[in-house]
Amino acid sequence: MIIDLDRCIGCLSCEVACKQEKGLESLNIRPMKVFRVEGLGETADAFFLPMNCYHCDPAPCVFACPTSAMRKRHDGVVYVQETLCIGCKACIIACPYGAITFNPNTMKVEKCDYCYKRIDKGLLPSCVSKCVTNCLYFVQVDQMPKERHIANRINSESLLKLFIWKESEPACVSSSE
Repeated sequence: MIIDLDRCIGCLSCEVACKQEKGLESLNIRPMKVFRVEGLGETADAFFLPMNCYHCDPAPCVFACPTSAMRKRHDGVVYVQETLCIGCKACIIACPYGAITFNPNTMKVEKCDYCYKRIDKGLLPSCVSKCVTNCLYFVQVDQMPKERHIANRINSESLLKLFIWKESEPACVSSSE
């Protein structure tokens, strides 16, 4: 999944599409989340950051699951086999990105699975197909991103502070004195 931060306007159409695709009714369960990032610099600079599961390799949630309900497909998609999930939340604890949520209605976990059932039919994930500004792209990992997918706001002060390490600042502050 490629996300063009320049195009995202925070409309939440991806969140709504995800919730509809999964049939989720609770407001607190959001496999696709859109965050507003602001206040990192001295200027009034902000941007929206859509975030879902990163489908890690290796996936800590898959290793943490005691029932093998959390699985990784041959194409890298990490998904939950609901019939095996016992709702123990071990995967939630293991996920370094907070991408897995407990659903109190089903007593099971929910996460982004790139709508793998749609992918198997040759369709795009629901969030990608419903994105009004076309800021979400679902492509092969080894494909070179098109020029329009490369962010132009890299000079944004907020983006620089959030994503780029400044060599002039110390790596960590030690209090050994």
